[in-house]
Amino acid sequence: MWLMDDEEPQWLRGFLDKREDGRRLSSELFGTFLLVLAGAGGTVVAAAAHVEIGRSAEVVAPGLTVLAVILFMGKVSGAHLNPVVTLAFGLRRDFPWRRVPGYVAAQLGGAVLACVFLRVTFGSVGHLGATLPGAGITDLQATAIEAVLTLGLVSTILGSASGAQNVGPLSAVAVGGYISLAGLWSSPISGASMNPARSFGPDLVLGQFSHFGDYVVGPLVGAVLAAGAAFVLRGPRLDPQAEEAAQGLSD
Repeated sequence: MWLMDDEEPQWLRGFLDKREDGRRLSSELFGTFLLVLAGAGGTVVAAAAHVEIGRSAEVVAPGLTVLAVILFMGKVSGAHLNPVVTLAFGLRRDFPWRRVPGYVAAQLGGAVLACVFLRVTFGSVGHLGATLPGAGITDLQATAIEAVLTLGLVSTILGSASGAQNVGPLSAVAVGGYISLAGLWSSPISGASMNPARSFGPDLVLGQFSHFGDYVVGPLVGAVLAAGAAFVLRGPRLDPQAEEAAQGLSD
């Protein structure tokens, strides 16, 4: 696979080239901006226009957005769009740890920019699409649901990136489909965030963090469990295809 004289894959050498950092971080920022715009925007637009968009549309929109983003920018940065996805790839040794802080910062920045855009355009309506536990749902219940949902999401991402599955671009369909499915059955419980950046954006712009811990602890636990499940199912062996998917430039 495009080996250089020192037997280092060309795609890996390109990823380690710090001159490309700006392009990859910009990709994560832009992709997360679009994801949060779709995820939070449905609630905001419904409140601003005084129309009923419907829960199905609200939860399917982020899934379709992720599908599109993976297809159009996956080869640039890997299209993580989520801090716990970056963490899971790091735990699987598919992604270098020194890149993690930059990716997380870009993802959080994209989420905040999306919510700033919504606030400037429509005002603070619909709680800016903030993810909150449903009526009568405790923080512990919301955290538990977020952990289980994220376990499934990250398992889908790690599994479809693996060379054992070899699904290529179809991984975008798998990930987008999972996000939509998870939202359809669980959004009344926790909002089906599965993404600390998605929840961070509205909370920061509104200055309200009363339930933010649910959307950090739950997804972090789920991501760690997913990395452990991947170890059990596929072992510790390094997977070149998964590395390429995590770092971009995969075929």
